[in-house]
Amino acid sequence: MFDIEEELKKLPAQPGVYIMHDKRDEIIYVGKAISLKNRVRQYFQSSRNKTAKIEQMVSRIARFEYIITDSELEALVLECNLIKEHRPRYNTMLKDDKAYPYIKVTVAEDFPRILFARTMKKDKNKYFGPYTSAGAVKDTIDLIHKIYKIRTCNRMLPRDIGKDRPCLNYHIKQCDGPCQGYIGQDAYRENIRQALEFLGGHYDKVLSMLEEKMMQASQDMDFEKAIEYRDLLASVKKVAQKQKITSKNMQDRDIIALARDEKDAVVQVFFVREGKLIGREHFHMNVATAEDTAQILSSFVKQFYAGTPFLPKELWVQAMPEDSEVISRWLSTRKGQKVHLIVPKKGEKERLVELAEKNAALVLSQDKEKIRREELRTIGAMNQVAQWLGLNQVRRVEAFDISNTSGYESVGSMVVYEDGKPKRNDYRKFRIRTVIGANDYASMREVLLRRFSHGLEEKARLKETGADENLGSFTRFPDLLMMDGGRGQVNIALEVLKELRLDIPVCGMVKDDNHRTRGLYYENVEIPIDHHSEGFRLITRIQDEAHRFAIEYHRSLRGKDQVKSLLDDIPGIGDTRRKALMRHFKSMEAISSAGVEELSKVPGMNRQAAENVYGFFRQKEESRNLKIT
Repeated sequence: MFDIEEELKKLPAQPGVYIMHDKRDEIIYVGKAISLKNRVRQYFQSSRNKTAKIEQMVSRIARFEYIITDSELEALVLECNLIKEHRPRYNTMLKDDKAYPYIKVTVAEDFPRILFARTMKKDKNKYFGPYTSAGAVKDTIDLIHKIYKIRTCNRMLPRDIGKDRPCLNYHIKQCDGPCQGYIGQDAYRENIRQALEFLGGHYDKVLSMLEEKMMQASQDMDFEKAIEYRDLLASVKKVAQKQKITSKNMQDRDIIALARDEKDAVVQVFFVREGKLIGREHFHMNVATAEDTAQILSSFVKQFYAGTPFLPKELWVQAMPEDSEVISRWLSTRKGQKVHLIVPKKGEKERLVELAEKNAALVLSQDKEKIRREELRTIGAMNQVAQWLGLNQVRRVEAFDISNTSGYESVGSMVVYEDGKPKRNDYRKFRIRTVIGANDYASMREVLLRRFSHGLEEKARLKETGADENLGSFTRFPDLLMMDGGRGQVNIALEVLKELRLDIPVCGMVKDDNHRTRGLYYENVEIPIDHHSEGFRLITRIQDEAHRFAIEYHRSLRGKDQVKSLLDDIPGIGDTRRKALMRHFKSMEAISSAGVEELSKVPGMNRQAAENVYGFFRQKEESRNLKIT
């Protein structure tokens, strides 16, 4: 039994990270502290300064643990990693998880290329970005290829010059053909240099050059060429016009501000690279236990910049984040040079931050209804299901389904929903090992035994090593099991849970005669539910997802010839005899139950083949009683 008062006395006055667990042993909050002793004690001391959300979190804490670090900076890094891994419900969480695109110029090659990239690596190539629109990046790359005739092929040049015919881009005059030696390395490098200038925001030369060529083509009566230059000119102007914010000192910086209400916040970021605005983006955050703007900005900066490969030299912020000094040291360590956090107080800088704040407020007001609808569809729907079943709280649901085709082995699926949304990283597939033929109940029993047995074994193993029990792939157990079916499937699940001494609610997702979701079967009663409710729509989505996942797995295995007729494994049974057996007996169960004499009467079967079939299924029958591993 965890005694909170006793454990508080043991806390060290050292920097580290503390982890709060609820009664289900789920991590609900992660924080860092300069002194664990002082910080953790504050949660359990009576104080009028605590917000209602902090009081609610503290009431749910069943135990806590902590990890000592050598410095506050190490604690910050560990805190970021744990929050990203566990996404605790009482941490202020960044909802968006986006990978921003870059433009990559392979300057390390003899004949460089200009490519779309999702990550910025520490190599000899040159990167531009990150940009906020993948479509805009692709359009810009296409434009550069047209203007500067840059190659798009993957050929190793100059090694492969002349080995193959030129590609279509050469014939439509969008590449100068370096693969054929039609342009020398120096001339090609000059095109790359101009492309780099263009990417750096220097558009004047390109605009002048295109306008001059357009006028010349028009004078030469080459109107087709003039139209081509006109379209390119319009594209360059469109790119140039996007640069609305400019700065004299050409610094890389992000401008960050937020707007908030009692539950949510929207953070607006302007991305400025080499003094020009390359894009902007907004991010939704769950406010959770954060009390003010500084705390929300602290959470945002730590979560967002832990996941982006590019760090600007300056962050202009609306308010100085909590722990700004340690955050600055952390960012500087990641970048390899000093990163400054600045709160502009006057002039143009202050106006830019105010502009970001106004944009955040606009998004918050516009998205409020959208956010409300999304919550009704997810968390609200999950709460509705919990209410129908009389459960206090349901956050994590696991649903199971079986898929098989007569004569083929069965497979099982496990899909996971958390807070009303699919958590696809936790999905699992099971290939049935001990069941012959299409026996859904026996197959479901095997799947559930394997899922929860593995979870219990992983928990025990992690506990022995002193590791966090929630780090295993099977160790997180659901608040509710949802079976694809009625009483039969529910009873199978209850038997397995009883055998393993687990107490998890189980309900069945019942379908009508038209194979559409009808209601829930729980504690021997079918619960009628409103078919127009969000809870009903969520149940339907979960049921359909479990079914889809199982069928896709079964099809993929059949496509790889990994699921085949059991009869193919029997010596002396080829394609002709297998088909004859299936035509005669109609099902795998009937074949497995037949005696040698009955099997011998099938056309094409002899005594030896019949004995082989009979012996094969007797061995399968004996293996059913073996322990599932």
